[in-house]
Amino acid sequence: MCLGVPMKIISREGDNIVAEVDGVRKEASVMLLDEELAVGDYVIVHAGFAISRLDQEYAEETLRMMKEIFSPEDMA
Repeated sequence: MCLGVPMKIISREGDNIVAEVDGVRKEASVMLLDEELAVGDYVIVHAGFAISRLDQEYAEETLRMMKEIFSPEDMA
């Protein structure tokens, strides 16, 4: 199953970010988004690209619900 996951941006260099969720870090590109993004923002990461920006409350609620539904192996 392919799933876009909310992740918090922890570093940014140009169009490349490192985002994290539950201690797992992923590199992704923000070249598909036409908005300002900064360290601390939440984005949906899918297939190596940030595809949407989320507000913190919505991102955290989404992650909480995902943890209730999926096993840890499903989210890796």
